Amino acid sequence: MAKNQAKVPANPVDVWHTEHLYFGRLLDLLEREVEIFQTGMRPNYELMLDILTYLRGYSDRFHHPREDVAFARLEKRCPDLRKTIATLRLEHRVIAHVGEKLLGQLTSVLDGSIVPRADIEATTAIYLSYYANHIGREEREVLTRAAEMLTAKDWEQVAAAVPAGNDPLLGPDPEKRYRDLRRQVALDA
Repeated sequence: MAKNQAKVPANPVDVWHTEHLYFGRLLDLLEREVEIFQTGMRPNYELMLDILTYLRGYSDRFHHPREDVAFARLEKRCPDLRKTIATLRLEHRVIAHVGEKLLGQLTSVLDGSIVPRADIEATTAIYLSYYANHIGREEREVLTRAAEMLTAKDWEQVAAAVPAGNDPLLGPDPEKRYRDLRRQVALDA
């Protein structure tokens, strides 16, 4: 393989789907922490911050850019998916924007600032809703078509969309900060 050529996974759609499953588990963990607000107790803000940091750092920087390239390639072959793909691209931007807002709120809480619970609940609800619906739409409307329509050359372009890197949570050598989160995800499986 040439030095600059990206390595295409054996089945890129399976990788895409597996990442969605893990993101869904993280979203479930986040939702459970927010539900703790209803009891009047303090949620695990550190865990919530780790989830957001990972999703913002990995999903928004690696997963979504790969999807965007796959969407562009798929759109050329399946013009009937243009509206769906336009919606998915918009959702990527909304997820990133709301995720950044929530990340800021959680960081502020952990830095000792007072952030109203209602603000965190509202931001988290938007984030969870958009993200879960986004994953569902991709699973229902895009993955099968991508598996059918995208060529090996297309998948090479998708793989080359972002630099190769280790997944800091789910990869073979997780970052120290994510080891507890990884255990939590494994326990939830």
